[in-house]
Formats: sequence, C-alpha cells, structure tokens
Amino acid sequence: MHMHLLIVEDEEKLAKALKKGLEMRGYAVDWLADSEKARSRIILYRSEYDVILMDLMMPVLDGAAVTEQVRAEGVATPIIILTARDETEHKVNLLNKGADDYIVKPFSFEELVARINSVMRRPKEAQPVVLTAGSVEMDTSTRVVRVDSKEVKLTLKEFALLECFMREPDVVLTREKLFDHVWDFNLLSWSNVLDVHMKNLRKKLASKDTTTYFETVRGVGYKLVTG
Repeated sequence: MHMHLLIVEDEEKLAKALKKGLEMRGYAVDWLADSEKARSRIILYRSEYDVILMDLMMPVLDGAAVTEQVRAEGVATPIIILTARDETEHKVNLLNKGADDYIVKPFSFEELVARINSVMRRPKEAQPVVLTAGSVEMDTSTRVVRVDSKEVKLTLKEFALLECFMREPDVVLTREKLFDHVWDFNLLSWSNVLDVHMKNLRKKLASKDTTTYFETVRGVGYKLVTG
C-alpha cells in the first residue's frame, strides 16, 4: 500500500531527516515548516494524506491548535504529535484536542514507524473522546466512567470491555469479538473470564435510576441496552 505522509515541523534538520528516512521506507512524504499553511493544506486536501506528523512547538499556531482546528473542520486523518514534553496531563490535553497519538523527542525512527503503522490500523472516522450510551458516560482520554452522573471505578479490563459496548450500544457483541478486543489471542474464548468481568460490570453499572443494562444473548454474547 502506497502511503502519503505530511510532516509539519519548523526544525529543518529534523524534518529533512524524517522525510529522507520515511521515503527510504517507501512512503511519499510532503513537508511544511509553516503551521498556518499546513492547516489550510490539511483542510483543503483532507483525503490526500494517510497520516500527519505534527510538531507541537511551532511559532504562531502550535501543533495542538492546528489539530483542534482541522478536527473542527471534520478532518479525520490520523495525527501524531511530536513533542518534547511527557507529562500525563499534557498527553491527555493533546488527545482531547483530537490527536491520535504522540511521541516524545528524542525518539527512535523505528518507534515512529511503529506509531505510524499503529494509527493506520485504527478506524478511519474520528472517534469521539466522550462516549454516551443511555445513562452511562465514558471519557476515553481521562478513563472516567459515570452512571447517572456518579463516577464508577473500573479496572483496565472492565473499562476496555465497556468501551466496546459504548461504541456499539444496542448491538449484540459476540463473545469472540469481545475477546479479540479486550484480551490477547492466546486466552481461550471458552474460559469464563469474560463472564466474570461481565458480572462485575453489571454490578458496577447497576443503579436505581438507570434504564441502561446488559442483556445476555445465550450462545452468542452480550448487548448493552440503553432503554
């Protein structure tokens, strides 16, 4: 597959090195040093690029602002932010602005290629940060879940499982699909680990006020019913 990348980076030496390295891997690569020109180009040629590499610290418009603005225009192209900062709060902020991933400088070229391949495997449409299904609300960037506005504490696996249902409410999800999304392939799907997690999730989501609940579809899987 021939992939077309855009690098938005005002540090010429780094940009040229990335461009050369990626072209040697078979990518077609454009480079822009001006973030305002980049914003216009991304909006105008929204289907032209497969992935955008965006430097965070740029004069006039920084990478987070460009990302936020092109997302507001409905551009769904995966964006990876190149940043020198690694604080968790900062990362959450970038993801909230609509970035798909971020990588901290200095980074290895191999890691960058792995991140590019990773975001390419994600769904094409922009995924919302806050998901709502019935009385359940999930913030995928801060990992906070609320039922009837009350926060519910979930384990990582419970969160991943609930996210599958939140992305497809009122749809029956098969046991196989849930296993594929939440556990690695070597965990046998006849194991009762899924049922145990579902039982815990049911308990945590249960509330007097809610009309949102899990329905067991015998021999198939589960459905999140939003009432």
